[in-house]
Amino acid sequence: MAPSPQRKEVEALLEGGPRYTTYGIERRRTLRLYLMAKRAIDIICAFIGLLFLLPALVVIALLIKLEDPKGTIFFHQTRLGKNEKPFKMYKFRSMVFNAEELLNDLLEQNEVSGAMFKMKEDPRITKIGKFIRKTSLDELPQLWNVIRGDMSLVGPRPPLPREVAEYTNYDKLRLKVTPGCTGLWQVSGRNELSFKDMVELDLRYIERRSLIYDFKIIFKTVKVLFGSKDAF
Repeated sequence: MAPSPQRKEVEALLEGGPRYTTYGIERRRTLRLYLMAKRAIDIICAFIGLLFLLPALVVIALLIKLEDPKGTIFFHQTRLGKNEKPFKMYKFRSMVFNAEELLNDLLEQNEVSGAMFKMKEDPRITKIGKFIRKTSLDELPQLWNVIRGDMSLVGPRPPLPREVAEYTNYDKLRLKVTPGCTGLWQVSGRNELSFKDMVELDLRYIERRSLIYDFKIIFKTVKVLFGSKDAF
């Protein structure tokens, strides 16, 4: 079977194998200016986003509560951020209230290779949860994480502690920067890609990161908000 255009794009990005080998050789002054500007943009955009999306946030919250009154509206999970620092990452709850208790029975049905768990027909997902996952609306509360400084708008996906326990030292290089709400992996195929692909794409982003690159990723992410076949 011929590779899809999306897969060809990923392969082009990864051509030449691992590229990010050290954090010592950086243009430090340029990087400092970039990080300062990135943080300012993160705060401004996150505040504007929360205000602009407030009506949608209220509607989603009501629908979640109506479908599954026993559960909470929001769901938080411990993730590891920059330099493996733990933080609480917030989402709209898209699963039944006892989802974590049911996870162990589903681990053998993991559909993504490597240190991640993804299952396309996960029985724990609610009806409204399926919709907000497909459109990535469940991720909107992470704008609060951006304001707090736990996350950035763009960066590597923040992993779970149990995932990082399986990381090699090379995999952990992706944890040297602030994680993001979206990133190069999310807009390059997401669940069609392997864990190894995700690591390489994250390291490629770290190598090339700039404000222009960040904005390109944000614009590509907008497509996901209007319905992505990759999100589950």
